[in-house]
Amino acid sequence: MEIAATAARQTPTPTPTSKAKHMNQPFRLSLAAALLALAAGAQAADWSDTSIGFRTGNKFAEPFGSNDIHKNIVNLTHASGYKYGSNFFNADFLMSDEKDPSSAGSTDGAHEVYIVYRHTFDLEKLSGTPMKFGPVRGLGLTAGFDVNTKTDAGYNSKKRMFVFGPTLMVDVPGFLNLSLLVLKESNAPYSTFTNTATPRYSYKTHPMLNAAWAIPIGSLPLSFEGFANWIAAKGTNEFGGGTKPETNIDMQLMYDVSSLYGGKGTFKVGLEYQYWRNKFGNPTTAAGAGAGPGATAKTPMLRAEYHF
Repeated sequence: MEIAATAARQTPTPTPTSKAKHMNQPFRLSLAAALLALAAGAQAADWSDTSIGFRTGNKFAEPFGSNDIHKNIVNLTHASGYKYGSNFFNADFLMSDEKDPSSAGSTDGAHEVYIVYRHTFDLEKLSGTPMKFGPVRGLGLTAGFDVNTKTDAGYNSKKRMFVFGPTLMVDVPGFLNLSLLVLKESNAPYSTFTNTATPRYSYKTHPMLNAAWAIPIGSLPLSFEGFANWIAAKGTNEFGGGTKPETNIDMQLMYDVSSLYGGKGTFKVGLEYQYWRNKFGNPTTAAGAGAGPGATAKTPMLRAEYHF
C-alpha cells in the first residue's frame, strides 16, 4: 500500500501460515488494547457517541498504481469523554475494485482494515489548574496508535505507528483540536509480484501537525467536520529511497437527516472530499517515474452515518 515492492530486498519468504500469524498478531493485540481502553472509559463516560458509516468514491489513488480506483468504506467510530479526558477510536474496512488488485494477476480488489486510536488527557482536569488563555479553552496530552493490515498485490501493508504529543483545545462551537505529535512508524511489506517479504523496518521518528474538528453551522442542521495532517518526511524507506512530507486533508459537510423527524444527530448524510499529497511519504511524480500520479489522491465521496 505505501511503497511498491519492486525493489524489495531478496529475503526468505515465510510460509503462508507463519506469515499470517506473524503479521496479524500485533494487529489483534493493538485492536484488543484499544477496545479494552474504550470499554474501561465507557463505564465512567460523561458523554459518548458511537456510529457506523459508509462512504464511497471512484477517484481513490495508490502510489505506484492508479488514481481512479473505486472504493467502498465501512467504518465504526467511537468518541467519549470522561473525568480526565477523551477517547477516539475509528476502524475503516476499505474495499477496492480491480484497479487496486488483491494479488498479482488477480481481478479481485484489495481489502484493508485501518484502525486509529487516540487518548487525550485534559491537563486542567488532571491538575485542577485553569489552563484557558485567549482562544484556547484547554491543553491536553495525546497518545495513541495507527495500525493496519492490507491484502493487495505489491505491498500488503502491516503498518504500526505510535503517536504522542501536546494538544490545544480551541474554544469554538463543537470542537477544534490542534496537536503536534511525534510519530514512530514501522512496516513489514510483502510483494506478491516477487514473493518477497521485507523484514519490519522502522522509519526515522518524525513530527505531524494535526487538526481535527466538528463545528455546527449556525442553527442549521449542518456541520463541517474533518481532519488535516501535515507529516514531515520520515527518512529513507525500507527499499533505500527517499520520502517526502505529506499533506492529508479530509473534510465533510454533513446534513442531519434526523432533524426532519424531530430527532438530532442520529442519521447524517453528506459530501466528503480528501486531498492526500505524497501518500504515505511517497513522492508524487510523472507517470512512469517513481510512485507516479497515484501518490496524490483527490477524492470526492458520498458519506452516510448512523449514530447509536
